[in-house]
Amino acid sequence: MDAETNTHLEAREPRQWRLPEGCEAAVRQLFAESRAGRWHLSFQVFAAALTRSAAKRFDAAAVSAERVQEYFATLHTKDLALACACGEGLEKAWDEFVSDYRGYLRMAAAAMLRRPVSDAAASDLADSLFADLYGLAEGRAGGRSLFRYFHGRSSLKTWLRAVLSQRHIDGIRAGKKFASLDASDEEGETRRVLEPATIELPSDPRREVYLQRFREALRSSLAMLDARDSTRLRMYYADERTLAEIGKQLGEHESSVSRNLERVRKELRATVEGLLRAGKSPLNGGAATSGMDDAQIELCLQYAADDAAIDLDKLFERREVKKRSAPDRMLDR
Repeated sequence: MDAETNTHLEAREPRQWRLPEGCEAAVRQLFAESRAGRWHLSFQVFAAALTRSAAKRFDAAAVSAERVQEYFATLHTKDLALACACGEGLEKAWDEFVSDYRGYLRMAAAAMLRRPVSDAAASDLADSLFADLYGLAEGRAGGRSLFRYFHGRSSLKTWLRAVLSQRHIDGIRAGKKFASLDASDEEGETRRVLEPATIELPSDPRREVYLQRFREALRSSLAMLDARDSTRLRMYYADERTLAEIGKQLGEHESSVSRNLERVRKELRATVEGLLRAGKSPLNGGAATSGMDDAQIELCLQYAADDAAIDLDKLFERREVKKRSAPDRMLDR
């Protein structure tokens, strides 16, 4: 499930897939940068996680080593390394995860339940994930850790919130699946029959509003870019050009192209978050919108990451839009 943020786990493992030749040096560099050694995570486990992530991204397509390495550059590899280490049951990694994420999960659970963080229900919802994250099946060790399904395409926080949200929704649906009819019937006899409920859960009524707010903020942020950065993003995301092709046109080395893309992505994200937080004043008779808090911005970005309709071709207002699949998310966390 990644922001990488898909809230549904894969029903099966992707088919056997191997990294193309020429990727090992990049994988070793990412392993070193992730500082996974401090948890005693092996290189082989980390490399296997990167391979699963690439297999999920490219499926059965034949891709070049360059394209795979460009994909690796977009991943949250430090988060992926921590997830791998926790999935392996490494104690130091778990200590760090609990210290850094338990409080966040409880705050996220409280926001979903609309209760105080100190409420027991929020703690129960958040802590209910830990057994699955640790790989316990019905309270027994030996199951597959939920961390195996984190591919690094979003931040670990975004992925965890999505999993927690799905856990909350599944819990509500499970409660509604069977309606207990313990009430007395017309003859005063108590009925104790479980019947399937027919109530469907409504979707979040804020989703479309949040998506519209995100689109507006992203369009405004793109309009603020200078011409060179705008061209850089257009070529990479809308035209799907390689780093080498972009570098040749812009007169930059591939490594400079990669660094500049990362810089622009971060600046763009910061601008989008700033616009969402600030809200919008009434203009030319239009309606004002209030600013979002951190939890609302997080949810807004989560919905945007899940929405395949947000296409950079449209955001750049290209006159000729080529037929292709949705690009990688520029604002994946």
